[in-house]
Parts: sequence; structure tokens; C-alpha cells
Amino acid sequence: MKPISYSNPKLDEVTVSTKPVFEGNIISLQIDTVKLPDGGTASREIVRHPGAVAVLAIHDDKIILVDQYRQAMGRCELEIPAGKLEKGEDPLEAAKRELQEETGYTCQQIRLLHSFYTSPGFADELIHLYVAEGLESGEAVPDEDEFLELYELTLQEALEAVKSGRISDAKTIMAVYAWKLQQLTGEFRI
Repeated sequence: MKPISYSNPKLDEVTVSTKPVFEGNIISLQIDTVKLPDGGTASREIVRHPGAVAVLAIHDDKIILVDQYRQAMGRCELEIPAGKLEKGEDPLEAAKRELQEETGYTCQQIRLLHSFYTSPGFADELIHLYVAEGLESGEAVPDEDEFLELYELTLQEALEAVKSGRISDAKTIMAVYAWKLQQLTGEFRI
């Protein structure tokens, strides 16, 4: 499910100008001058991101996670397999690719659970969260600059990891709670 486009004439801001500030390999930064609903103007710092995918994968009643160092956080983080979309890449294919690259697992079925923005106050990154089922193990082939350790946690262990802060990123917390909801209702949903 892709987020809907919604407009409210009483709140909408109109872009007057855009000033590019930085163009990196993954993100770009721009400063927009916007006209406010009351006629005034303001500056908005915007991070542009190509979008990403994340995969909630359960195997033998355990969630598949990867542990990796996150420079922005200054520490390691347990996360569901995830990665950015390549230009023009179909999110479904990217989800399959990331699952296999980071964990070695392939899946018989995969479906979109939900799409969500990570930080809409300053970034346009849209993550597509998939559920993968019918997993088969294989050989992981992470990117050249990715160093990962595979973890498989029970639901209780994953909930404890959230509680302790070992899992602290939004996509993984959302996945853990979607799994918990599935255990209660019999279906994956958000």
C-alpha cells in the first residue's frame, strides 16, 4: 500500500524556489523557500532519498535479523534486512534481492505489508515493508562495504531486544509488532 497523496488548501505550502546544497551517492540535500498559508515565507531543509525496502522474514518461528554497525548512531543495531532502491528498481524485486544478499534466504512468497515515510518533517524516504514466507536458506552475499552478522530471534527475544534498545530503528520495531499482531490475529497487518 503506497501512502495516499493528500492536499489541504488551508495548510499546503507552495514551493517558491529550490537551492541544491549537496548531491551524494545515496541522498541529496536542498533548501526550499516556501510560501506559507498565511502568505509569509519559510525555509525547508529537505533530504531526498531514492526510497528503500525492508523485509519481515520469519523462519522456524524466529525473525531474521542482521546486526551491523551504523555510523550515524555510533553503534551496532539489530535490524530486519533492508536496503535502498536502485534507480528504476521495482520494490518487490529489491526486497527479494536484499533478503538474499544480506541473509542468504530466498522466499517462496513475498507481499507488501505497508509503505511509510521515515521522517516526513525533513526527508522523502519511503520504505516499502514486505513479509516474506516459505524461506529457504542459502549463501549471503552482502555488498562490498557491508559487514553483517545474522541473528534469528523468537518473538519474546525480539520484544526484549526492543525493550532494551538493542532494536531501536522504526522499521524493525514496526516489523516486530506486526509479527506480534500476526501471532494474536493469525494474519500479518499493520
